[in-house]
Amino acid sequence: MTSRRRIPDVEGRSAVSSWLAADGHIDRDVIATAVRWSLEELAARAPGQAVEVRVPPYGATQILEGTTHRRGTPPAVVEMGDDAFLRLVVGEYEWPDAVARGLVHASGERADLSSLLPLVNP
Repeated sequence: MTSRRRIPDVEGRSAVSSWLAADGHIDRDVIATAVRWSLEELAARAPGQAVEVRVPPYGATQILEGTTHRRGTPPAVVEMGDDAFLRLVVGEYEWPDAVARGLVHASGERADLSSLLPLVNP
């Protein structure tokens, strides 16, 4: 992630809760806060630089110890849309199902995040 301020837990959890309650009609800023906080939380729980998790256009982070990645394409990449990511974060989707449905694009040896998700329980 970039060097912007860390989103406080209260603000991040509130954004995730708002997204969950909105049933599809929610302000883009709330989605951005929910995704960015969730990426920060994921990085805090699984520090490292072996896997890059991308949720365009909102953000990306590197997680999991192992190979240190600095430039170019990392050895493991996970990319998904904001809706799929947030549904994984709150446990509405399970990792294997999201991958099988094509909602998550994961490549590389350590690109299975099933042990790290969900991050919050609604």
